[in-house]
Amino acid sequence: MQGTRREVMAGASALALLAGPTAGFAALAAGLPRRATPLPLSAVRLRPSDYATAVEVNRAYLLRLSADRLLHNFRAYAGLKPKGEVYGGWESDTIAGHTLGHYMSALVLLHEQTGDAQAKRRADYIVDELADAQAARGNGYIGAMQRKRKDGTVVDAIEIFPEIIKGDIRSGGFDLNGAWSPFYTVHKLFAGLLDIHASWGNAKALSVAIAFAGYFEPVFAALDDAQMQTMLGTEYGGLNESFAELFARTKDRKWLAIAERLYDRKVLDPLTAGQDKLANFHANTQVPKLIGLARIHELTGEPAKAAAPRFFWQAVTKHHSYVIGGNADREYFSEPDSISRHITEQTCEHCNTYNMLKLTRQLYSWQPDGALFDYYERAHLNHVMAAQDPKTAGFTYMTPLLTGAVRGYSTSADDAFWCCVGTGMESHAKHGESIFWEGEGALLVNLYIPADATWRARGATLTLDTRYPFEPTSTLTLTQLARPGRFAIALRVPGWAAGKAVVRVNGQPVTPSFASGYAIVERRWKAGDSVAITLPLELRIEATPGDDRTVAILRGPMVLAADLGTTEGDWTSPDPALVGTDLLASFRPSATPASYTTSGIVRPGDLSFVPFYKQYERRSAVYFKRFSEGEWKTEQAAFVAEQARLKDIAARSVDVVHLGEMQPEHDHGLTSELSFPTSYRNRNGRDARSGGFFEFTMKAKPGPLVLQATYWGEERGRDFDILVDNVKIATQRLSGDVPGKFIDIEYPLPPALTDKKSELKVRFVPHDRSSAGPVFGVVLFTAKPGTAK
Repeated sequence: MQGTRREVMAGASALALLAGPTAGFAALAAGLPRRATPLPLSAVRLRPSDYATAVEVNRAYLLRLSADRLLHNFRAYAGLKPKGEVYGGWESDTIAGHTLGHYMSALVLLHEQTGDAQAKRRADYIVDELADAQAARGNGYIGAMQRKRKDGTVVDAIEIFPEIIKGDIRSGGFDLNGAWSPFYTVHKLFAGLLDIHASWGNAKALSVAIAFAGYFEPVFAALDDAQMQTMLGTEYGGLNESFAELFARTKDRKWLAIAERLYDRKVLDPLTAGQDKLANFHANTQVPKLIGLARIHELTGEPAKAAAPRFFWQAVTKHHSYVIGGNADREYFSEPDSISRHITEQTCEHCNTYNMLKLTRQLYSWQPDGALFDYYERAHLNHVMAAQDPKTAGFTYMTPLLTGAVRGYSTSADDAFWCCVGTGMESHAKHGESIFWEGEGALLVNLYIPADATWRARGATLTLDTRYPFEPTSTLTLTQLARPGRFAIALRVPGWAAGKAVVRVNGQPVTPSFASGYAIVERRWKAGDSVAITLPLELRIEATPGDDRTVAILRGPMVLAADLGTTEGDWTSPDPALVGTDLLASFRPSATPASYTTSGIVRPGDLSFVPFYKQYERRSAVYFKRFSEGEWKTEQAAFVAEQARLKDIAARSVDVVHLGEMQPEHDHGLTSELSFPTSYRNRNGRDARSGGFFEFTMKAKPGPLVLQATYWGEERGRDFDILVDNVKIATQRLSGDVPGKFIDIEYPLPPALTDKKSELKVRFVPHDRSSAGPVFGVVLFTAKPGTAK
């Protein structure tokens, strides 16, 4: 988590994690194991809770989907007649096929979590269909991906791979020779097949995966190291993990050799060296690379391959994560400790958190440490649970943290199929997977989620009864135990509760030992025994890393948000601020669990605070600027001055173009090529990509005129020209040197260019391999008297 989250990353436990998988375990005698594995998901059944509801909502969604529709392109491109109409959204785009991979994995998880037999039958059916498509092709390949040729024709993406073998490798980051992140999709298919094989031993799934891998073996073999690095500049998901896992299943070392070649030096070398150079990298492109590298470490024991995953986890959770546990703005990492400058409507892509939780589980299995699950709990509760609408089963792509922003969920028409729909399918099929862990005879409880479980090693049936995080006590009962015995039960104590946890055995207080974020009770247990932990669910304030004036409010692990009302209409109110010296004293509990009202500390007026994750159809404020009374007066004065500036410009305004909005663009005759509307921080705008432009007409009037364009101050590496009536008036470079705010740049127009004209054509043209903007509005206004040149 973040630098001020000392409760998550404090002290020796964090240092031990960095030191190595066997460091820091003097507490072993108290019962904490050196290694841990989760109880199988099939051994855990959820009891009623929001988590159980999420699984059931997702179950209905998964079973509503048509396997035949997801298989459409796989059959069509193999020369077989499709059995269902292709879905829309991304499944009708060049990334088609990635959803089927996620869907296979989700069906496996659903079967394991609930025992649903239909999920297993459907997964086996998909394997049979893929095997038929593979046999029809005759070369091992399976795929639904498409390639858009230069003439616009859309064809089977398989034709890019012979080009790659010849060394013809073209990518702008996500595309590869006209296909959209093809190896990302390939990884998802591998993952689905390998999950089906692992769960119930479907041998055909492994055979299809091996033949599929065999198609790519000569592709990679044809590339020298430099060409391989060029190819790895595109998004390739966790393809290294897939080949490593094939080695684990088959013991064929050629798959391990490929896994080790799938190593992006530009990203992974600095991380191995302990350097945080993540800024401006696409976040979710990177996380799976570390998961794969961690898997290679598990199979080879090479210490160097563990260094990068450990350092990456520390860097992301401490310096690049928001209070809900998600990361990235507009899908990209920013500079470390700059969260407060990136609180927008495009924060926290769900795929990122899905992958960060997977990486967290890997690191935890190497060396149990409560700090890892402090992060896991944070992200699981506040981000993952917010990313599914329990009414519609829709999923978010981003989970926006900008004040007043609306969550956008995929629709019930099944026409989105974003990447985050795929990870959403999986995330909400497996809420029981990380509750219980075991190691060296001990049981560890990491998440306080109501559940029953079978602990086969002890012949035990477990019941975890809790209403946490709404109520403080969680009780674990050994409902059945094959025979009495002495062993340890370790209950995670979150960092924010350190020194305050109360533990009882069979209702009587005990003094456990404490180590690495756990309360450990080692004794002779018998059937019917119970152990309970009570954690103080107190309010606390948490600052963003690098800015202690931007804060959020938490209750235990739960992020609270100010409820700003329904999502109807536009959000036009000022952002609320917290003013005072003892803020928490002004929070009063309300009748609704985990909800509060404030008194006198919120400007412009008091608000109710509620659990953030439950704000599915409501507007929220999560982050607040914090001021003393004196500072607030200064802030108000600055606000008044800015309003006066804007009012002055409005008074002198001749014409305004609201870019990115359909009617204003139409009214100003906008034309464009390779140009797209965008939205950021509640501002609409437009950009143009290399080779494109956008142009529009503005009204003019006699006298000196100034053209003003608005940009986001942290855009960097953008170079473009601005032309008026085909005359270049400026070359603009955006270099990201004005952090945290929009900037208005004025371009005085030469009088000869505007003389006697009633309208002007304004054109934005990017330089080669650059982009123009985004531009968040253009204003033409008269110059102040005496300022004209």
